[in-house]
Amino acid sequence: MTKRKFEVAVDEAIASEVNELVDECDDLGASRSEIVEVILTAYVRSDSDHAKQVRELIIRRRKEEL
Repeated sequence: MTKRKFEVAVDEAIASEVNELVDECDDLGASRSEIVEVILTAYVRSDSDHAKQVRELIIRRRKEEL
């Protein structure tokens, strides 16, 4: 599988949560990058209307409801 790197800026609280997941997955040796990738993979491969769902999430986030 070919991988492509790109930078993502996240809220400090989200970064903290991801760091906690890294600690909890210490036995697997999972990195922050791997955790974010697996979350995105699970989302993208789900059977949902991604465009609709992303639009709704962006609106909720901007209204500080998410």
